Amino acid sequence: MIDTLAEFKELKNIDKDTMINVLEESFRSVIARMFGTDENYDVIINPEKGDFEIWRNRIVVEDGRVEDSNLQISISEAQEIDPDCEVGEEVTDEVHFANFGRRAILNLRQTLSAKILELQKDNLFAKYKGLIGSIVIADVYQVWKKEVLLLDDRGNELLLPKSEQIPNDFYAKGQAIRAIVQRVEIENNSTRIYLSRTDKRFLQRLFELEVPEINDGLITIKAIARVPGERAKIAVESYDDRIDPVGACVGMKGSRIRGIVRELRNENIDVVNYSTNTALFIQRALSPAKISDIHLYEDERKAEVSLRPEEVSLAIGKGGLNIKLACMLTDYTIDVFRDIDALYEEDIFLDEFVDEIDTWVIDALKNIGCNTAKAVLAMKREEIVERADLEEQTVDELLSVLTAEFEDEAMDGTAKVPADEVPAEIPEETENTGETAAPLPDGAVEEAAADRVTPEEAVETEHTVETENTVIREEENKVEPEAENQE
Repeated sequence: MIDTLAEFKELKNIDKDTMINVLEESFRSVIARMFGTDENYDVIINPEKGDFEIWRNRIVVEDGRVEDSNLQISISEAQEIDPDCEVGEEVTDEVHFANFGRRAILNLRQTLSAKILELQKDNLFAKYKGLIGSIVIADVYQVWKKEVLLLDDRGNELLLPKSEQIPNDFYAKGQAIRAIVQRVEIENNSTRIYLSRTDKRFLQRLFELEVPEINDGLITIKAIARVPGERAKIAVESYDDRIDPVGACVGMKGSRIRGIVRELRNENIDVVNYSTNTALFIQRALSPAKISDIHLYEDERKAEVSLRPEEVSLAIGKGGLNIKLACMLTDYTIDVFRDIDALYEEDIFLDEFVDEIDTWVIDALKNIGCNTAKAVLAMKREEIVERADLEEQTVDELLSVLTAEFEDEAMDGTAKVPADEVPAEIPEETENTGETAAPLPDGAVEEAAADRVTPEEAVETEHTVETENTVIREEENKVEPEAENQE
């Protein structure tokens, strides 16, 4: 028996005292099944010597008045056990279990096995119940369609459901994987342990393993937002001003965070500084986008953020992932608005092109943050194809329609007259009547421009006129003397 108790301690993780209690309960259960009660029996087990004894206590009654032989004994039989006993006293005699028969021994065996199995289940449940939220390492035993069966170092079965697996995960038999214990349940009288690799706590535990400052309590993880296999954001805060929490988590040249990214199948991780200033925290959560203005509605847990049009796509992210994670991280509903200035006042919303562009194309553009025509035209053709998941032909037709719309607006607007075609005289109001002078006839502008004299030409003309006048006066003076001589 001593060797058997030692084996239970080593293999089944059941200590000696617990095993002794199980043995006593098993014997009492068999006795109660055979005699109807076990209240008058004493089961004594000696773990040091490895033996056990069963003693039965019965009341002494007069001969012929025994009603229950299990609880009463006649005076004549009692005196054979104890000659000094009298009627009404209690007599104790030893019972050998082997005398109970083969059926009693089989019952004892079944009862003992059932109690040991139940004890194992309770121990397993209590063990993993205390490990909820902790990382465990297990080997892949079998891969099924909806879940993966793993075995721990003691051979206990663990389950990793498909919904708790990272989309890029691939498992092979015998592969050791890390996951956290998500929940422990008892189903159909058996303990079922469920693991998870998509839980936010898994990311937190990985940071605690890789970053000593977090494990020591110098840096605290305040919030985590995660889309498994795609991207995650984590907000950290340092209690020591000398420690940069973001730098400590990333490590020298990304040495610390690289191992976490590899474990999560290349999941992108953004580490930001936590702040009790909600506006600042939202601004950091929306990085790499830079916001222009923010309005908070704390009662509704809502924030309205204004950004430059070129920053909107960064704030929303691919498939709306960045703003989704920012909302999860800050626990605020964030609405993004374009900060439209004078440069963008003449923009046109895509909804106005419903007659020329299919509705599903407009919806696809809105999903990537493009609500206006100029926002689409500001993007490259290849970027629209990739982000909106549209065919190249569809994108070409879209750009053609939007470009034509702005060209039509330019044609409809007032044309600018070149500087060399400005009329020499602009119609103005007359001094007497205040009415506008009659418009110039066709060709008058060109003639006026041709007749227009520059200041240099005006000076030369004036000089020429003066010279001609001088010559004419001299000729006149010559003519007058000649006339006098003829007279």
